[in-house]
Amino acid sequence: MSSENESLLTKAKNNVADLFRWKTRVHVIDIHGNETVEWQSPKPLQNPISLFGKLTALNWLFFLVGFAAWTADALDFHTLSIKTTEFSKYYDVSKTSVTTAITLTLLLRSVGAAIFGVAGDYWGRKYPMVLNMWILGALQIATIYCRTFQEFLAVRAIFGLAMGGVYGNAVAMALENCPVEARGLMSGILQQGYSFGYVIGACVNLKVGDAPDSWKPAFWGAAGASIAVGFIRLLFPESRQFVEAKKSGKRGAHSAAFKKEIGKVFRKEWKMMFYCVILMTWFNYYSHSSQDSYTTFMKAQKGLDNDGASRASILMKTGACVGGTIIGWLSQFVGRRRAIVAAAIISCCMIPAWILPTTERSLSASGFFMQFFVQGAWGVIPIHLSELSPVAFRSSFPGITYQVGNMISSPSAQIVNAIAESHFIRRKSDGELVEAYGPTMGIATVIIALGIALTTALGPEKCGSHFEAAPVPSGDALPEHTDDVDDDDSEKEKGAIVHDENAKR
Repeated sequence: MSSENESLLTKAKNNVADLFRWKTRVHVIDIHGNETVEWQSPKPLQNPISLFGKLTALNWLFFLVGFAAWTADALDFHTLSIKTTEFSKYYDVSKTSVTTAITLTLLLRSVGAAIFGVAGDYWGRKYPMVLNMWILGALQIATIYCRTFQEFLAVRAIFGLAMGGVYGNAVAMALENCPVEARGLMSGILQQGYSFGYVIGACVNLKVGDAPDSWKPAFWGAAGASIAVGFIRLLFPESRQFVEAKKSGKRGAHSAAFKKEIGKVFRKEWKMMFYCVILMTWFNYYSHSSQDSYTTFMKAQKGLDNDGASRASILMKTGACVGGTIIGWLSQFVGRRRAIVAAAIISCCMIPAWILPTTERSLSASGFFMQFFVQGAWGVIPIHLSELSPVAFRSSFPGITYQVGNMISSPSAQIVNAIAESHFIRRKSDGELVEAYGPTMGIATVIIALGIALTTALGPEKCGSHFEAAPVPSGDALPEHTDDVDDDDSEKEKGAIVHDENAKR
């Protein structure tokens, strides 16, 4: 076995051991971009209200615009997944064929993440996001005017390019200037923009009904939301880091350095990128397998009508919003990886209660708690990816790794629908033979949740990383990463900690 492989195995072993240690490694980046590692005890968990008070008006402005962009992006996406049955009737195709559009959208999101993410790191968060949101709205409108199913698939594929660009810029803009101690809480809230978009889509679905062309008013509303967010972002200032870079008057140098440092990032951080892609592949399977076909599951297998399935979906995603916020907040105290592992394992235990109920009330309750933990784990992801990112690429790195994971997991809804439509079970209430959505989703989610728990336990963590003072690319080398440990508590403790860190290496 090579020394490199031995090193990776040793790090993985130490990462698992760290889950059972009270003190955690905290990576601190100074104003010159140099990184040091300190051992620190977790700070006491703070009241969420006091954490909200630590954000300035400008912090709140950036956060709320990022949240609105991510919500509009999710609304655009879920408007299709909620209306799968109506689309199949409108175009006279199977539900599995309709989910091909979801697969195409997810496949091309990684390309959009690369384009708009790099643009966000180079030109700033503002104008790439404005353009991105306007393109999203235009493509939603274009979907409405598709006359054939082939045109519909083509537009949704292009839609994936635009959709992929939102996440990285929204996360970077919303979290990079938040106080360190508030980042777990704000990460949980930010990620639930995705669930909030679903809730809005389900509420719209209640209003428009289930006629074959009822999806069109929903798409008009989603288009308006995306275009409106673009105009709102246009009214507010650029990120502080990019304003300072512009004032330096080194546009040409900045351009040359940026292109050079992109190559350096891939050479230096490829193992971290590979790990994050694997993690995000699991996570995207997690959410898409547990939610994209859930409305169809309640209609096709449980026999709920459109209104009942929509109400249950709304309560399900309300649980997601609550869980993401609470577990994201707790991750600031217990650590990012402990929060994710615990949420994933608990969601496994919830699966029988999630798929076995037969009434709207029981499905609503079990769906609420299932998504509490599914999206609870997800609530940690925005800040976890930001802390693991190279400091100068906090827009492109989270967006690309997230969307490449999305690309790999893109067939998830199609796989679930294809398996469910080819296997049948008898409905308890009337004995009718129905498509086996529940068992399919349950088995898939168990496998995926356990994969998330294992991958997260083996991986790194930089909870509490002080990346806010890191410089933008300016021609210098990438920040130096060091394993030196600095703890001001005492010289004796420092010596012991340095010895412990060196022994692990």
